[in-house]
Amino acid sequence: MREAVTYANYLGLDRLLSLQQPREDLEHDEMLFIVIHQVYELWFKEILHELDYVKRLLEADDPHRAQHTLKRILTILKVLVAQLDILETMTPLEFQSFRERLEAASGFQSDQFRALEFEMGRKSSQAIARLPEGSRAREGLERRYERPTLWDAFLRYLEREGYAIPADQLARDVTSPVEASAGIQRVLVEIYRGDPKNSELCERLVDLDEGMQEWRYRHVKMVERTIGSKPGTGGSAGSAYLRTTLGQPAFPDLWEIRTQL
Repeated sequence: MREAVTYANYLGLDRLLSLQQPREDLEHDEMLFIVIHQVYELWFKEILHELDYVKRLLEADDPHRAQHTLKRILTILKVLVAQLDILETMTPLEFQSFRERLEAASGFQSDQFRALEFEMGRKSSQAIARLPEGSRAREGLERRYERPTLWDAFLRYLEREGYAIPADQLARDVTSPVEASAGIQRVLVEIYRGDPKNSELCERLVDLDEGMQEWRYRHVKMVERTIGSKPGTGGSAGSAYLRTTLGQPAFPDLWEIRTQL
């Protein structure tokens, strides 16, 4: 007989609640650190799930549900930022009480965050090379590396809507960063001036881009507040590296056109 579905077994609670395993005797604040980062990974998984859905909706020419799904992602991003407030209740000395246990472990190694960057158009073969051959993480990133980004799905949707998307943009190398295009900007200005449906979709993409930049900024400030300018775990440069990721929009054309409207 099949086991009855309960709250606990549907959510896999026994397994889930056994995953908070410190390397030695638990330091009090280590539990918070582990839980926060595990929750981040769960939210990254959900955002990737939703971004994949947005791309399918755009391919199906369903901009209304795509907008709805983007709003869900934006709400999740606000939760990610709010979680930093919780992490910042841990003082620098409290973090130092267990930091050595992290050894080479670093958030820099989060393959799901790299996958999120890939979907937003910021792809890196070096990020793939750092992961073990044949691992879940590497194989997942390799698949996303070769696939069109959210921006590519958006451009193809606009072409089907009748807009003159430059051929070089439709045929661009999807492993390369998204770069500003005067031809795309002319199309976007046309959309903003006369197409409310698609201009709203554009604004949701701007919201997504801004939400990711807000997360990056708050993450940098949290790291600076906790460890200052010390090197990060895993040999990373800490806040010095993180600062280099700020101010880099995923969808530059949507920002460039602001001065033309």
